[in-house]
Amino acid sequence: MEYVTETILLALVVVTALAFDFTNGFHDTGNAMATSIATRALKPKTAVALSAVLNLVGAFLSLAVAATIAKGIVDANIITLEVVLAGLVGGITWNLLTWLLGIPSSSSHALIGGVVGSVLAAVGTSGVLWTGVLSKVMIPALLAPVIAIGVAALGTFLVARITKDLPQDTTSRGFRWGQIGSASLVSLAHGTNDAQKSMGIILLALIAGGAVPADSGVPFWVVLACATFMALGTYLGGWRVIRTLGKGLVEIDSRQGMAAETSSAAVILLSSHFGFSLSTTHVATGSILGSGVGMPGAKVRWGVAGKMLAAWGLTLPAAGLVGAFCFWLQDVIGGVGGTVAVFTLLIGVSAAIWIASRRKPISADNVNDEWDGDETPAAVVDAAETFTVVAAEATAEAEATVAAAPTTTRREGVPA
Repeated sequence: MEYVTETILLALVVVTALAFDFTNGFHDTGNAMATSIATRALKPKTAVALSAVLNLVGAFLSLAVAATIAKGIVDANIITLEVVLAGLVGGITWNLLTWLLGIPSSSSHALIGGVVGSVLAAVGTSGVLWTGVLSKVMIPALLAPVIAIGVAALGTFLVARITKDLPQDTTSRGFRWGQIGSASLVSLAHGTNDAQKSMGIILLALIAGGAVPADSGVPFWVVLACATFMALGTYLGGWRVIRTLGKGLVEIDSRQGMAAETSSAAVILLSSHFGFSLSTTHVATGSILGSGVGMPGAKVRWGVAGKMLAAWGLTLPAAGLVGAFCFWLQDVIGGVGGTVAVFTLLIGVSAAIWIASRRKPISADNVNDEWDGDETPAAVVDAAETFTVVAAEATAEAEATVAAAPTTTRREGVPA
C-alpha cells in the first residue's frame, strides 16, 4: 500500500512539474518575442510559433542548469516528494499571479523560492545549500540585468549613431529582418536555460522517490517531456506580459529591438554554458530597458520599471511562503488527504486567476494596441479586483475539501 501511495505521489509531482514548465513557457514568451511583435517585425501568432519551435530545440542542447536545480540548491538526499510538490505549487502560483497582472517576473526564482521555502518548512536551514543559492542564483540575479542593461544601451547608442543619416524606411526594414534572427536566438537560448529547471525538479523528485540514484543524470524521457511542455506553453503566448514588455516599458523601434534581443541572447547563452540558474526575464527586461536608455529621445516608463523591480524583489519570499504553507498543510493533514488539499488549493487559485484574466483579456488581436499612458501594467486594477473575489471563493472551497479529506498518519521521515 505504501509503495502504491509513493508511486501516485511521484506521478502527481511529475505532472505538477510539467504544469510549471507549461506556465514558464507562456509566461516567458515575451522575453524573446515582445520587441519583434511591438515593432511588427513578426506577426504575433507567427512569433510565438517560431519561439515555441526554438524553445523545443534549445531544451536538448544543454543540461548544466538542470544539474544546478537538482543538486546545487537543496540537499537531494533529505528531500521528500511532499517538499517538491509544495515548492512547485509555490512557483506556479506566483507565475500565474504575475501573468495576471502583466508583470514580467522570474519563473526561475519563483520555482527556486517555492522549493527553498518548502525545504525550510520541512527540515530547516540544513536542507538548503546556501553556497549554491548565493553563487548560482543570487549573484547572477543581481549582475545579469545590470550587464544586460549596459550591453543593450551601448549597442543601441552605437546603432543609432551609425544609422542616424540613413533613410528611416530602409533601416527599419533591415533591422526588422535582423530582429527575426536575434529573437530566434533568444528563444533558442531560453530553451537551453529555462526548460532545464523543470528537468532538474523532476530529477529531484525521482531521487526523493527512490526511482533513480542520487548521482543519476537526467533521463531522456524527462528532457523530452519538459521540452514539449515548454514549447506548448510558449505557443499559447503570454500576451499580457508581451504587451507590458513590448508597449509598456519603452517606446521601442526596430533598432532598439534588435540591440535588446542580441544582448539578451548573449547573456543567457553564456550563463547556460556555466550552469547559472539565470532569470531570462530579468535579462530580457534589462535589455529592453537598456535599449531605451541608449536611444536618444526614447521614452522610458520608469513607473512601470519600478513595479517590475518590486515584483522581482518579492518573488523569492512570496513563492517561498506559498511553498512553506503548502508543505505545512500536507504535513498537518497527512497522507493522501494532504496531497488532495494542496491540489485542490492549486486548482482553485488557478481557476480564480483565469476567471479574473477574462475580465479584460489580452490576445494576439490587441497586444499591439497603443499603451494608454498609465504607468501601471495592463489590466492590473480590473484583474486584481476580480481575483480578490474569486480567490476568496476558491479558498473557501479548498477549506471544505480539507475538512472532508481523510486524516492519516504522518509519513515516516517527514518532520512535524
